Amino acid sequence: MMNEVQFGCELEYEVIAPTTFLFQIGIAQSENQRCIHEVLNLNPMVPIQRFTMGLEQNRVHRVVLQPCNFTLHYDGIVQLDAELAPPAELLEQPYGELPPEALPYLNPSRFCESDLLGNFAVSEFGALPQGYSRVKAICDWTFEHLLYMAGTTNSQTTARDVLIQRRGVCRDFAHLAISLCRGLNIPARYVSGFAVNLDPPDFHGFFEAYLGERWYLFDASRLAPVAGLVRIGTGQDAADVPFASLLGSATMKSKKVWATASNMASIPLPSEDASIAVSTA
Repeated sequence: MMNEVQFGCELEYEVIAPTTFLFQIGIAQSENQRCIHEVLNLNPMVPIQRFTMGLEQNRVHRVVLQPCNFTLHYDGIVQLDAELAPPAELLEQPYGELPPEALPYLNPSRFCESDLLGNFAVSEFGALPQGYSRVKAICDWTFEHLLYMAGTTNSQTTARDVLIQRRGVCRDFAHLAISLCRGLNIPARYVSGFAVNLDPPDFHGFFEAYLGERWYLFDASRLAPVAGLVRIGTGQDAADVPFASLLGSATMKSKKVWATASNMASIPLPSEDASIAVSTA
């Protein structure tokens, strides 16, 4: 499946005191996600330090600013050439056969307390057939038992908190699904990105599970089709891939995010995603 997506964002800040920003907005580039064109503009123009960091070597742009009104504009075109597979063929890998790079994504993390939610995961999903269908069952349960509601969680909310209060936003849906997967010894990792057809448009949080020797995409919130997800960064949870973090004093004045497929007919609705498994890792 090959899709071309136009994506971008515009971030505006009032910088009140000397501030250092770390932006993680540059899309990942791989064999399955090829950047055709991208442009990053800053106003005022200041030096940009570019580097990678984290387990997955996510792209980072570091900017140091004095007090000012600051605007960042980033846009581009990406070609998604996803690997597709019949879900029924995707099995869970035995622990002794998992590749070393997948093992860290079995561990509990800051927002994904799989050690605390393991008993719940086993009681709710342990008897289900293993493989893609079990991960889908976790996504279905998360979607059906959580209410998507902006403003009900914050940057400190964990998967356990979400399970108790039963509401949250996309990152919370992803954190809970990841925790339940890890509780069943299924490697799962958080992904930040752009999403075609997301309403309202914003950066999006979703996840991947390791099945059948590849990472496959899932969106427990069902807010966007997995065939239209563009990867920015990958990590243990959202703490590894915030779109912006800063040291200093600055206030966000506005945020605009967009992602549009050139051939919208090729992007299925979220409810149709289960018919095919999609991997861009």
